[in-house]
Amino acid sequence: MRIDVVTIFPEYLEPLNVSLVGKARTRGTLDVRVHDLREWTHDRHNTVDDTPYGGGPGMVMKPDVWGEALDAVAASGEGEGEGAPALVVPTPSGRPFTQELAVELAAKPWLVFAPARYEGIDRRVIDDYATRWEVHEVSIGDYVLAGGEAAVLVITEAVARLLPGVLGNAESHRDDSFAPGAMADLLEGPVYTKPPVWRERGIPEVLLSGHHGRIARWRRDEAFRRTAAHRPDLIERCDPAAFDKHDRALLAELGWEPGPDGRFGRAAGAVEE
Repeated sequence: MRIDVVTIFPEYLEPLNVSLVGKARTRGTLDVRVHDLREWTHDRHNTVDDTPYGGGPGMVMKPDVWGEALDAVAASGEGEGEGAPALVVPTPSGRPFTQELAVELAAKPWLVFAPARYEGIDRRVIDDYATRWEVHEVSIGDYVLAGGEAAVLVITEAVARLLPGVLGNAESHRDDSFAPGAMADLLEGPVYTKPPVWRERGIPEVLLSGHHGRIARWRRDEAFRRTAAHRPDLIERCDPAAFDKHDRALLAELGWEPGPDGRFGRAAGAVEE
């Protein structure tokens, strides 16, 4: 996969040189290229923004600068036999970034990120490229950052770890929280490692039993408990057909009951743990 990032702060993307992403770049599994947007400015101050039409606070990133930058990035790919890239624009007003979307983006051979600063990028840029590129406007959460570079790091890491050869164990990501089909979309439960006792705290005996069936059941139960406590919405929207008899008994113990449509919700008067 090839990833291009156009930004006014190239140094912000230095973390892409470390950890799994950095190793993937070194091995050639991931081709990451970071570009300084100011290289496509033509005035002495390297201006990338201007005042918004209609008034209001803040500044808006200029369409002409972004247009030249994205055209140049696209042209470099054409010279290498690449097709049109998918453009990813981090924005609080975009589609929520989920594991499902990470899987979707991981299937693309080429991503171009356009992280904005100030009040965002002139809308004409997104509308123009959407006529010939696949465009994804993506939000990593219901909050506002100073710029989109942090979102680029988040999305890139989530996507890169899904690529073949990036993780040491190719199966590692299949049971992640939010992985499609993983544990009925439950959060992962707690994990433990050596030593068996730390600060007088042991580990659940079932994990030492060697009984794979009991261990799997315990892990699933703990996933239900954690999901019920931290993300009850995941259980509420889960297909009840994914629950077995034991799941249903545990949910009842936790204060959940099936509704008219079969989906589970908090029982009236239930107290959250």
